[in-house]
Amino acid sequence: MDINYAIPFLSDEWILNNFFSLIYIIAFLLLGKYVNKDQKLLLAYAFVYVFIGIYIVYHIMHFIEGTWSLSKRLPFHLCGISSVLVCIIMFLKKQQLAFEFLFYCGILGGINALLTPLIDNYTGTNFFYIEYYYSHSSIIIFPLYLFYFMDMRLTKYSWLKSFLLLNLLLIFIMPLDFLLDANYMYLVDPPPINHPLVTGEWPYYLFYLELFIFFLLFFTYSLFKLSFLKN
Repeated sequence: MDINYAIPFLSDEWILNNFFSLIYIIAFLLLGKYVNKDQKLLLAYAFVYVFIGIYIVYHIMHFIEGTWSLSKRLPFHLCGISSVLVCIIMFLKKQQLAFEFLFYCGILGGINALLTPLIDNYTGTNFFYIEYYYSHSSIIIFPLYLFYFMDMRLTKYSWLKSFLLLNLLLIFIMPLDFLLDANYMYLVDPPPINHPLVTGEWPYYLFYLELFIFFLLFFTYSLFKLSFLKN
């Protein structure tokens, strides 16, 4: 079996999976809140090492299942880029730009993936099903953890820098999509699922998507600058 497996919005399966994802997110952030400063750092590294391990197993499993390909498994979706940033950010000397991009893209991309779950090239293996929710919940957790417990900050124009960087990536990814017969960032075709932010045919839906992303980035920055959400 090798299909794109979509979970209907507000179905029993959707509700149950997102309930456990939310429990995972809350539990880890509560753990970060109640450990001391040194333990916060150790917990961050432990989180990253586990994430790296599962990320490697994910690719190995796709090789075993025969579903690994350049057109599907390169980390050029928003959540894939966020996953790579989770893997490397603790080892970077200069973390600010990576943190800001991960904060916006990880949180927004992860929430989007949980709200409109689509497991592409799903082979029926339980690992891929569980990994989907684990990885997309994790790219929400880690930037929040860095923000609240590791003294990382959002600079004034971080949302705009992230928007510009995202568009620079699109300049590289779009021709790669056509070269590889891929659909990274859904720049060639809309996602094969009913999506509230994607309307119209190519290329018109891309312009609407740009506007939505611009607004969501600014909204996220404004929201986390409110006093009750500040770290």
